[in-house]
Amino acid sequence: MSSASPSGHNWSRKPKAEEEEEDPFDRMIARTGCASFHHAVQECMAEHQDWRKCQQQVQGFKDCMREYQKQQAEEHQRRQKLHQATS
Repeated sequence: MSSASPSGHNWSRKPKAEEEEEDPFDRMIARTGCASFHHAVQECMAEHQDWRKCQQQVQGFKDCMREYQKQQAEEHQRRQKLHQATS
């Protein structure tokens, strides 16, 4: 083990490429427009370690996602109608 460093591997340090790589889940949340609500839930959970103390943040995120899903469903219906009209 002469090639190993005396301090060993620093497991808490990510390689630079991984630091710059965005999490797919974060990208998905960002596309919904609800990222700030999601981050508020995460921050509250980090602070309190109890989801019951974060109900206001959870409800805000839930409401935002519900609105996003509603808009997606409406857009899907519009596309179906357009497709049926042109067929």
